[in-house]
Amino acid sequence: MKTLLIRLLPVLLVLGASISAAAPPPAPASSAPLAGTVLEVKDVEQYTYLRLKTKDGEMWAAVPTSKVKVGASVSIANPQVMTGFRSKTLNKTFDRIVFGTLAGPGEQSAQPDLKSMHADAGKGPAAPDVKVEKAKGPNAQTVAGITTGAATLKDKPVLVRGQVVKFTANVMGKNWIHLRDGTGSAAVGSNDVLVVTTDTAAVGDVVLVKGTVRTDRNLGSGYSYKVLVEDASVTK
Repeated sequence: MKTLLIRLLPVLLVLGASISAAAPPPAPASSAPLAGTVLEVKDVEQYTYLRLKTKDGEMWAAVPTSKVKVGASVSIANPQVMTGFRSKTLNKTFDRIVFGTLAGPGEQSAQPDLKSMHADAGKGPAAPDVKVEKAKGPNAQTVAGITTGAATLKDKPVLVRGQVVKFTANVMGKNWIHLRDGTGSAAVGSNDVLVVTTDTAAVGDVVLVKGTVRTDRNLGSGYSYKVLVEDASVTK
């Protein structure tokens, strides 16, 4: 047996090296900045996508729209790794991508402030003319139906059509949309529902949202929400 193991040792070493070479580089720790050299830049409406050469190999990253040149050395602060992310704008699915913000002189070095992002949740940009036809089909709801019926709809799927009145990209690896359809009351905040998604949209877009109602969600840092729609897909 000992002789057999000695004979097989070179083969096992070669096999182990081959497996190691074929495996993707390990994901960076979410708390440590990701440093690399820019190999490719793709700009879209909300993001700048960067293909980076890092110490662990090539990796894609996405940051809020920024002016970045090929060959630049960058550092991505607060990196959040996502797998299987689909960019509809680029028509590309990333096996793994890091979302964060550019760190360095003149750049944001931290995540967007949650308080600023969600301030005036029910009192966002004035939209007196918002009037959107209710979605049709199973699980269809209005904004007011979701915000006032959250207890009944908790953890259930919903379909809602509305107008985007506020859009914030790339916070904790997600995009945050405030949606209205003309139902509900601004006085009690039932006219606006928060949607959490990886899809993008622009303020003024009328979109169809499919997601799951969550209640009493705590996002950390003292920011909690009575109701929101999570894991949402957004289409026009």
